[in-house]
Amino acid sequence: MNARCSVFIATSLDGYIARGNGSIDWLDKVHATVPKGEDCGYAAFFSTVDALVMGRNTFEQALSFPEWPCGTKPVVVLSNRLRELPVQAPPGVRLTNERPAALVRSLAGQGLRHLYIDGGRTIQAFLADGLIDEMTVTVIPVLLGEGRPLFGQLPKDISLQLLASKAFPFGFVQSRYRLCR
Repeated sequence: MNARCSVFIATSLDGYIARGNGSIDWLDKVHATVPKGEDCGYAAFFSTVDALVMGRNTFEQALSFPEWPCGTKPVVVLSNRLRELPVQAPPGVRLTNERPAALVRSLAGQGLRHLYIDGGRTIQAFLADGLIDEMTVTVIPVLLGEGRPLFGQLPKDISLQLLASKAFPFGFVQSRYRLCR
């Protein structure tokens, strides 16, 4: 049995998740327009997740936040470059260079049933391997013109089924998709 793999992420209107240097300053800026207490469904989604799988860049970004955003959930950092975790890595974080399919099988074997896949390259690798089951993408009304794209080249087309779409009064548009197999 495999674990279910889901994505919950925000992009600019032109499809970028970060600037070329990895900065998400644009996202921090637009968060100021979101009413206090509104999380666009993130807490509800996060409560269903057993563990997170993220790339090195996303991990380093998360480490820079004032508070570790993953709570006590297990986190697996995918990296071919990193040989050991930094000393400030929270408990429950581990490092691997496993291929996505092998990692999902391993985590499912440990009883983890729902994985949150995060980070551009990591999401792209899981998509290319046909491992993503569901994606929630929140489009932010800003054009960056360049940066790190959410989606990259794929070996073949991936069909999606729209499950829900919601427009927020502050301009965000969130769509949830199931990947067709």
